[in-house]
Amino acid sequence: MAAITRFEDILAWQKGRELTQLIYRCSRQNDFARDFALKDQIRRASISITSNIAEGFERDGNKEFVQFLSHAKASCGEVRSQLYVAYDERYLDEHEFEDLQNKCHEISRLINGFISYLNKSDFRGRKYIRELREPYMVDSQIC
Repeated sequence: MAAITRFEDILAWQKGRELTQLIYRCSRQNDFARDFALKDQIRRASISITSNIAEGFERDGNKEFVQFLSHAKASCGEVRSQLYVAYDERYLDEHEFEDLQNKCHEISRLINGFISYLNKSDFRGRKYIRELREPYMVDSQIC
């Protein structure tokens, strides 16, 4: 398994990016494109998945990262819920609906697995490593 050095290396982020592309593609079509409220909301929710993964990663601490991964997972649930509306309004056929739902479930599982890994890890995050490398003060002395 390769080390993750950038948020772009995270499989959940990669899959989230693919989902966002599909959401944009299907929400450009026919009546879906004219339902501005749903179209805008589902697009924002799909963008939120990758944005929260990226923001959490850049925070450099596991606790914060887990919190943002949780937000990303919640956004995935929001997309799934909105897909039901799109399906019920016949903006999506059954195949499109099931494909997008499956992609959302996959991303949720990936995020959940990553959260579990981080919660069990002794590694607290990159910012703690940098702090140990940089000089710091103890009783007015530089260590």
